[in-house]
Amino acid sequence: MSDTLYLSLWYPNLRLAALAEKLTAVLGEFAAHGGEARVYAATVWPIDWSESPVFQQVYGRRVGAGGDGSSALGAEPRFAVEEALEILHDDYAYEFQIGWSLWELETGELDARWVREPRLVRVTGFGPLFDEGAYEADGHIRIDFGTDTPFLEEELELDSVAAKHVEENVRQLVELTAAVEKASGATARLLWSELGESLAQRLAARLSKGPGGAN
Repeated sequence: MSDTLYLSLWYPNLRLAALAEKLTAVLGEFAAHGGEARVYAATVWPIDWSESPVFQQVYGRRVGAGGDGSSALGAEPRFAVEEALEILHDDYAYEFQIGWSLWELETGELDARWVREPRLVRVTGFGPLFDEGAYEADGHIRIDFGTDTPFLEEELELDSVAAKHVEENVRQLVELTAAVEKASGATARLLWSELGESLAQRLAARLSKGPGGAN
C-alpha cells in the first residue's frame, strides 16, 4: 500500500525573518540531487489549509532567466522565495513546487522500461502561528515527496533490475535529505509517512523478498 512521504526540518530559535534563507538553501540543493534548479510555482497560505491562497504564482518561461538573455522554465529559488515572502506573517505558510526525478517503471503496449520521471515536490515553510503552530509537528520546513512507490515498488516483482532502480531512488533520497539538512543548518530532521510506518523498515522487508532474499 503506497503512502505519502515527508521530510521535516527544525531549526533552533528560528526567527520568521530567517525563514527565507532556510527555504532558499533547501530548494537550492535539489539540482545537485536529481532535481531541477528552478522553482515551478509558489503559493502563500494564510491561517490554515482551509483558507484560499493570498498569493500564487506559476513561473512559466522567463526572459533572461537563463542568465544570457535566453528564456528558462521556472524561477531561481532565491527570486521565488523573496517574491513570496514579501508578505511575511506569523500565521502564513509558504509553499514552493520544484521538480525532482526518480526511476519509475513505464508500462507500454508491448513492453515495460525504466525511465527517470519528474515529479513535483512541495517545499513548505511554516510561520509559527500557521494552523495553530503546525510547525511543532511538521517542522519549520516540510518537504512533501509525494507517494513512496518509487522507493518500494511493492506491486512489482523485485528482480535484479527493479532492485537496482529502487536502490538508486533510495540513495538519491538519502543524499538529498542529508544535503538539505546540512545546507540549511537544521538541527533536527524526521523522514515520516502519513500512515506512520517507517520507510526503512518497509524497505528492509521489501528487499528481503527480492533476488537472493528470504521469502
